[in-house]
Amino acid sequence: MADPTYTPPAVWTNDTENGGRFASINRPTAGAREDKDLPVGEHDFQLYSLATPNGVKTTIMFEELLEAGHKDAEYDAWTVNISDGTQFTSGFVGINPNSKIPALLDRSGPQPVRLFESGAILLHLAEKFGAFLPTDHTRGEVLSWLFWQVGSAPFIGGGFGHFYAYAPEKYEYPINRYAMETKRLFDVADKRLGESEYLGGADYTIADMATFPWLAPFVFGTIYNEARTFLSIHEYTNVERWVKQIAQRPGVRRGRIVNKAWGEENEQLLERHSAADFAGKNV
Repeated sequence: MADPTYTPPAVWTNDTENGGRFASINRPTAGAREDKDLPVGEHDFQLYSLATPNGVKTTIMFEELLEAGHKDAEYDAWTVNISDGTQFTSGFVGINPNSKIPALLDRSGPQPVRLFESGAILLHLAEKFGAFLPTDHTRGEVLSWLFWQVGSAPFIGGGFGHFYAYAPEKYEYPINRYAMETKRLFDVADKRLGESEYLGGADYTIADMATFPWLAPFVFGTIYNEARTFLSIHEYTNVERWVKQIAQRPGVRRGRIVNKAWGEENEQLLERHSAADFAGKNV
């Protein structure tokens, strides 16, 4: 058991023995660890991801675009298992030097465009297809909520989620610190959704697509063990209304299972190359 009164040394060194659930893959250095190419499909868009909250943002966006009739949004989705280190292969690092999912290669133009960071991917696709991002005075509101989510996710995942569910030891201070911040973020969203149907206003946008995958698992009780009870998520009734409304959208139902490698078999889709891949799945 680590000393709760730990005093940092003058110079930090990496402790691989006490790093928690992801200690075997986390290092304080960047770059490829293995020379290996990524698989490539036939579509213009090649997505390399996993159905984590950040990964689901992009697959929801693609499925919503297709649902809205944008046929050119067809994509190949390849699962990147972050537990086995695929994100550190040369092929993946070539698209995302930060070695995090999701990563997207857009081959639809004269020159391939690499995209990493989920917010950047959503914004790129919204502008490319002219969808889910208004061009009138409400654009600023939508972008503000999009980047609110992008900036908030580390407090929820790397903060609360890590110390409450994944850290090798449980300490009161970090759990309380990030529980407070997570509840504050839920309250921010709840107050906003008490005055408008969606985060950006009257219309469903990329701000909702970015935020839904992070807040929905708390509402449904499917993330970080007993987090729903611990954080009293039932208090946020406007968030719950919004989550349940969005969860029924066909594009969202499909997008949530793409690159999912756990749970019921009929709710997993390791690779997605066409609409036919959803046959027999619970969508």
